[in-house]
Amino acid sequence: MSDKDQIIAEFRENGGVVGGHFEGKHLLLLHTLGKATGREYVNPLVYATEDATFIVSASNRGAEKEPLLVANVEAADEVTIEVAERTLKAKPTVWRDGPERDRLYSVLTEYWPEFHEYEKHTDRTFPVIQLDAIDTH
Repeated sequence: MSDKDQIIAEFRENGGVVGGHFEGKHLLLLHTLGKATGREYVNPLVYATEDATFIVSASNRGAEKEPLLVANVEAADEVTIEVAERTLKAKPTVWRDGPERDRLYSVLTEYWPEFHEYEKHTDRTFPVIQLDAIDTH
């Protein structure tokens, strides 16, 4: 079982709570469909919140290559997220640059300063993904 699969299993077994590197942090599971494959992918991501908005980033821990989840999110009108014991539909917005990206990124890095460490490994700017829950009632 991969590290990612272990985190997902622990998340689901413990109502969204995980230990290890992410202990005590807000974590969500982002479900996307591969824009080329149509396959479902699930990615655990640290998030911050602002009002009813979830904020995540595709840092890929500072790898030079952007994770595929960004292109998959950009191709989607809505995604599914698991937060604690809730499963929600959300409207994603990907911010690659500009003042709103910078503002949201500062909210996220205030919560998870480790993003600044990831920045040291690459020259790329991490996209910020804004996830607005969709009221399904």
